[in-house]
Amino acid sequence: MRVIVGIIALIGTFAGCSSEPPAATTLAGTSWRLVSLQSMDDQQGTTTVPPTAEYTVSFGDDGSATFQINCNRGRSSFEATPSDPAGDEPSGSLTFGEIALTMMACVPPALDQEVSTALPNVRTYLIRGGKLNMSQKFDSGILTWEPLSPAE
Repeated sequence: MRVIVGIIALIGTFAGCSSEPPAATTLAGTSWRLVSLQSMDDQQGTTTVPPTAEYTVSFGDDGSATFQINCNRGRSSFEATPSDPAGDEPSGSLTFGEIALTMMACVPPALDQEVSTALPNVRTYLIRGGKLNMSQKFDSGILTWEPLSPAE
């Protein structure tokens, strides 16, 4: 009996040691940090977001979305419709409602304008390799996000 209890305790210990956040299958209840903005215009290319920059999105279970856009905060609603929820790479349509955003002057260099302009144009999402890719309408660009750990 002691051996069984010891094994169960050991399994429980190792189960809690994962350093990677669990892979998301839906957007509700997840939070992400922006890592890059890719323009389909070759002259603009891809902009990597500095790791110290504060660009995040959190999807609530109630259909709300909250944003950190550098020194500004925002709130909106979102609608995500999975196209293949059982697939290996969850994807589907994604739209945000009107985004209410504070307009404080943040310390440059900042990507505030690019990010706040891109978010209302998001139309689809794809979770691939643990990253959330949001594609904008008219194939104008892709926002790539990494998952935030629960402590962040």
